[in-house]
Amino acid sequence: MSLLLPDAEATMALGHRLASLLRAGDLVVLTGGLGAGKTTLTRGLGEGLGVRGAVTSPTFVISRVHPSLVGGPELVHVDAYRLGGTAELDDLDLDADLEAAVTVVEWGAGLAEGLADDRLELTLAADPETEERRLDMRGVGPRWEGTDVEAALRDTGGAA
Repeated sequence: MSLLLPDAEATMALGHRLASLLRAGDLVVLTGGLGAGKTTLTRGLGEGLGVRGAVTSPTFVISRVHPSLVGGPELVHVDAYRLGGTAELDDLDLDADLEAAVTVVEWGAGLAEGLADDRLELTLAADPETEERRLDMRGVGPRWEGTDVEAALRDTGGAA
């Protein structure tokens, strides 16, 4: 599934809407270049999940935990950009949080897939001349079989 997102606001709105599909134990692997909208999408997820604190890029702290303010799952937001491999990702001990949280790993392709059999893989690409972004989405594993992600997100952008 692919969506075109005309600007940062649409990217954030998509994250907010996506939050309604997520539950404790879900892993979201975000891929895309610098400025593609990974943190913007995660900010929308955080708002949709009703978590505490402003969701900002965890590039220098590697991982941030945002507790729920509404009795839902917390958001664990990881930036794997500076990690040297799966061993360093394992050192974060994310397995302990996976069942109780929604875990989002930016720059996670090639690293985070081993964390869970079920995951939502999101790839963002930004047009350097406009704010438009293209989001490609793929559900992996039994958790996402039969889940109509496209229908849930249809109102946030045009299908490509």
